[in-house]
Amino acid sequence: MSRPIDSILIPTDGSEGALVGAKWGIALASRTGADVHVLSVVEARDDPMAFDDETLPRLEASAADAVEAVVELAREANEELDVTTTVGRGTPFQSIREYATRREIDVVALGTKGRTGLDRFLLGSVTENVLRTARTPVLAVPPAADVAAVDDVAFDRLLLPTDGSDGAAIAADWGIALAARLDAMVHALYSTDTSPFSGAREPGDLLEALERRGKEAVEAVRERAGDAGVDVSGSIATGSAADVIITYAADHGVDLIVMGTHGRTGIGQWFLGSVTENVVRGADEPVFCVPVSAPSP
Repeated sequence: MSRPIDSILIPTDGSEGALVGAKWGIALASRTGADVHVLSVVEARDDPMAFDDETLPRLEASAADAVEAVVELAREANEELDVTTTVGRGTPFQSIREYATRREIDVVALGTKGRTGLDRFLLGSVTENVLRTARTPVLAVPPAADVAAVDDVAFDRLLLPTDGSDGAAIAADWGIALAARLDAMVHALYSTDTSPFSGAREPGDLLEALERRGKEAVEAVRERAGDAGVDVSGSIATGSAADVIITYAADHGVDLIVMGTHGRTGIGQWFLGSVTENVVRGADEPVFCVPVSAPSP
C-alpha cells in the first residue's frame, strides 16, 4: 500500500463476538506489520455516584481481563507485534472513535456482536454506532467468521461491490491496495436492481442502461486492479444489491468484502448506507467498511 496500515485498534468487551473480531484484527496486523491497540471501555454515566465502591473496580477488572485475553491471542499469533493496552471509562462507541482519532488509528477491527447481540440480523449497538460515525475503515467481523486460531484467517479472495459512486471508488482503492499487500485476488461485482423502478414504462431500456453503467463501474475496478498488478475478475448480477453481494460472497468462497459505507444514496457521516448495513447484518464474511472520509490508502 502506498500509505501503509501502521495501527489497528481492537475494541473488546470480553465477549465471544469481540474475540472473533480480535482474531481478524490481529491477523491483519500480522500481515501488514501494523501495531495493535487493544481498548476496553467501562460504560460510565456522567453521574459520579452511578457506581458504588465495589461495582466500578469489578467492572474495571473485567475490562482488564478482556484486554488481556486479546493480548494473549496476539502473543500466540506473533510475538513481534507491538501491543498497546488501555482500559477507559465512557460511552463505548464515543470512546472508540475518540481513541482512534487521538492516536491516528488506521483501521478499527471489531466483532459485529458484543454482549448485547441477539442473532445474525441484529448488529451490536456499539458496532453499529462505530460504523455510522467512524472516519477510518472498520473491519466488522460476524460470529460466523470465527476461526480456531489467528493463523487460520485467510485474505485470499476479496469482494469489491461497486455502484460506480465516489464512495465505491474510495472503497475500491482500499480493497485493491489491501489485495496488493496481502497477495489476494479481487472480485468486482455490480448489481442491476430494477425493483425501485417497477413502474417504469420501458423496463428493457432501464435494464440496458443499468447494465451499461455496471460494465463501466466494473471496468473501472478492473483497470485500477490491473495497474496495481492485482488479479481481478468482474461480474454483473441482477437483484437486490445486498442480497446479490451476500450470495456471491458465499458462493465464491470470498474471505473479505470491501465496500464503502456510503453509495449513491449516502447522505453524510452520520448515515450508514442501507446496502452496506444490510451486508454487515447478513453476511457470514467480514466486511471492511470504508467511509468517504477515509484517507487514501
